[in-house]
Amino acid sequence: MGKAIHFGGGNIGRGFVGEFLHEAGYEVVFVDVVDDLISSIQKTPSYDITEISEEGEKTKTITNYRALNSKTQEAEVVDEIASADIVTCAVGPRILQFIAPVIAKGLDARTLSHPLTVIACENAINATDTLRGHIEKKTSSENLASRAVFANCAIDRIVPNQPPNNGLNVRIEKYYEWVVEETPFKKQGVEHPKVSAIHWVENLGPYIERKLFTVNTGHATTAYYGHISNKKTIADALHDSDIRATVHKVLDETASLIINKHGISEQEQKEYVDKIIGRISNPYLEDNIERVGRAPLRKLSRSERFIGPASELAERGLKFDALLGAIEQALRFQNVPGDEESAELAKILKEQTAEEATGNLTGLEKDHPLYSHVLERVKTVQGESK
Repeated sequence: MGKAIHFGGGNIGRGFVGEFLHEAGYEVVFVDVVDDLISSIQKTPSYDITEISEEGEKTKTITNYRALNSKTQEAEVVDEIASADIVTCAVGPRILQFIAPVIAKGLDARTLSHPLTVIACENAINATDTLRGHIEKKTSSENLASRAVFANCAIDRIVPNQPPNNGLNVRIEKYYEWVVEETPFKKQGVEHPKVSAIHWVENLGPYIERKLFTVNTGHATTAYYGHISNKKTIADALHDSDIRATVHKVLDETASLIINKHGISEQEQKEYVDKIIGRISNPYLEDNIERVGRAPLRKLSRSERFIGPASELAERGLKFDALLGAIEQALRFQNVPGDEESAELAKILKEQTAEEATGNLTGLEKDHPLYSHVLERVKTVQGESK
C-alpha cells in the first residue's frame, strides 16, 4: 500500500494514529527519542489495542510496523521520509519545533513525483501550520509546495492511564473523531490519502473549535474541580452533582460561542455536549485527575481551552463567568507530582506580580475585556498562598 512515518511512539501514536494507518494498509515507521520505547517497539512484532465502551471491550492486533530513534538514527529517518507517502505526529505542540528539522531534511532528499502528506495530530489549533512554519525555517527547498501537502486536523479520542506492565498494548476509548481538511489537496490537484477513519472536510475551523472548547474544556474543567475536591478519577468527579453542574455551566458558555460564531444549531451543540459528558463520565476509562489536568501552563495559554473561548465571549459581550471559575481552579493545580508545568505555575504565581503572572500565563493584552477579570482570579489564588 505505502509507508507512513509517525513521530511519537506513545499511547496516542500507537493507539490512535497507528491503529488507523495500519488499518488503511500502510507500513508504519514509528519515530521517537525514548531509547527503551524504540527498543521495545523494535523487539515486539505485534501489540494489541483494546477499545473500551459501555458495551464492553474489543481487541485488535497491530502488525507491520518498525521503529527508529531520531536521536541516534537520523540518517535512516531522513531516508524513510524521503520515500514515504504520509508523515503524522503526536508529540505535543511544544515538540513540533524539534521534529521539524529531520522532516525538512527528508523533504529536501525527496525525489518521488507525488508530494508527501503531512498531518500533525496534536491537541492544538492548526498544529500542522505550526509544524510547517518550523519546517520552512529549516528546508533549503524552494518548491516545498510541490514536495508536501500540509493539512490541519482535529483529533478526539481519550487514552486513559494504562494498566501496569501493559507493554506496548493500549487501552483506548472506542469513540474517536479524526477530521482533516481536504482543501490543501484540492489546491495542489492531488488525491488525499485513503484512510477510512479520516473524515475529510472543506472547513476545519468549526470542528477544531467545537472539539477543543467542548471536549478539552470540559475534560480539564472536571480535572481541576476534581483535584480541589480530592477526587481520584474523572468519572468520580462527574458523579459529584456539584462538579457535574459546574462543567455543564462552563460548556453552556462555550456552546454559546460555537453557536454564535460557527452557526452550529443549538440543538446539535446540546447533543454534542451531552455525548461528551457521557463519554468522559465512563467509569470503564479509569481516567485519573492528574493525567487530565497536567500541563496547566499550556492549558491556560492564549488560544487554548479556557482563555481562547473566554476571550472571544468577552469580545462579543457574552457571559464567561463559569469559565473564569475553571481558570481559577486551573491556577490552583500547583506542585502536582510528576508534572513539571504545575511546579512552574506555582513558581510564577509565587515570584511574579499579579499583572506579570496574568500576562505571562494567558498572553492577554491589558486592554482586553477579559484581562481584568482574570487578573482578579490570579490575585485571589496568589493571596491564598501568602
